[in-house]
Amino acid sequence: MAKFKFGVILNQSTAVTARLGDSATPATNLLADADVGKFVKMIGDSQYGLCAVGNEIEGIMDSVNTATQDGYAIGGVVKDGRVKVTLDGLQATPGTGVIAVGDYVVAGTVVARATSLAGAPPKVCKSTAAATAIVHKWRVVSLDGTTAVGQTALIEKV
Repeated sequence: MAKFKFGVILNQSTAVTARLGDSATPATNLLADADVGKFVKMIGDSQYGLCAVGNEIEGIMDSVNTATQDGYAIGGVVKDGRVKVTLDGLQATPGTGVIAVGDYVVAGTVVARATSLAGAPPKVCKSTAAATAIVHKWRVVSLDGTTAVGQTALIEKV
């Protein structure tokens, strides 16, 4: 293992304020405090929702205000930096396969909405798409162990 290691960097000053929910209908499937730290993608006008397995990662939910505005939860989404993650194998077969430094990643097996990550980093899978086909690029920049499923690593927005 390297003596020098990258560290997590999520610059909260770069968080954008957005509507947070998994539905285009106000007051339906709102995201909550338990969803902070999960990967999100844009799903509507000024709105982010949780990623499903295999989705490109557009940001990390950083905060949420439990009071709603126009029926939507409002919170912060960080769209760059470095994030600690758990390796979850290949995009086509989550739970199997390896991920190496330099591999591009997408959202791995997800924790259900309104359920806390319980201190575990969110999961990522190695993208099976060519780098040129990926719009929102995150890649592995440091490993905390091996390349195996269940190990932790650091990913960085490219």
